[in-house]
Amino acid sequence: MSGRSDALLEIADALYALPLDEFTPARDAKAKELKGDPDGKELAAAVKKLKKPSVAAWVVDLFVRRESEQVDQVIAVGDALREAQQGMDGAELRALTRQRRQLTSAVTQQARSIAHDEGLKVTDAVADQVEATLTAALLDPRCAQAVRSGLLTASLASTGVDEVDVAAAVAVPEALGFAATATTTAKGGATAPPDLRVVPGDGEAEAARRREAAEQVLAEAAEAAGAAADELTSTQEAVAELEARSLQVQAEIDELRRRLAELESTAEETDEELTEAEEARDEAQAAHTAAVAARDAAQRALDALG
Repeated sequence: MSGRSDALLEIADALYALPLDEFTPARDAKAKELKGDPDGKELAAAVKKLKKPSVAAWVVDLFVRRESEQVDQVIAVGDALREAQQGMDGAELRALTRQRRQLTSAVTQQARSIAHDEGLKVTDAVADQVEATLTAALLDPRCAQAVRSGLLTASLASTGVDEVDVAAAVAVPEALGFAATATTTAKGGATAPPDLRVVPGDGEAEAARRREAAEQVLAEAAEAAGAAADELTSTQEAVAELEARSLQVQAEIDELRRRLAELESTAEETDEELTEAEEARDEAQAAHTAAVAARDAAQRALDALG
């Protein structure tokens, strides 16, 4: 990384650690100071372009500096959750999602409390953006880097599937891979001056934190998996019973349909026979009427002969 990038990151780290209402005047004053140096004009222009963070981004940046170890733990839990969710079924994934929400909700409340101590009342709308940003850090490794930098200028949102334009949400793209300096409130309300540092690799302490977080998540996931297995067995038995019942009912329906087809065929044949019988009856009725008339005529003729 170039010396100019190092210098810009160091300045940005200090600026984004300031109270929100002090950011713009401090940035402009620093840019003016650098501009007066013949060798600092390029750096001055870069400092002048640093964006004032949104309220939600500032709250996250503040929390990262005040609770850096907890943020590291959240990021480690995010890594563990992403590994644990591989191969899980829907029920297990829903259980992990609930755990994520509980974690981000608790951390968001802590971030609101810290911001309140700094004189900023965090609205519900801003808190939602803070929680969305922390959730993004759990779901997406690049979002986690952006959060850990402490140089957010805008809130983040991630589904864990679609790629997020992380570079647009940090003060400078070079911030990814760096960690904001942890700060404490000094006597009189002043904030201790921060020093920029590179995020270390997985050393023993970091590895231990990650292992501890992973073990905790694994234990919770195993418990959830056991409960899900019991539920799966129960539902499989119910499905098997209903499938057997469905086959039986279908067989009865098929038999009734076959019987109905037979009855419909018999009904058609009977209707045809009925029609023929009615025609024969009508013909016989006509013949009978004619025969009776002929008989009566013959009787009259006989009677006339005496």
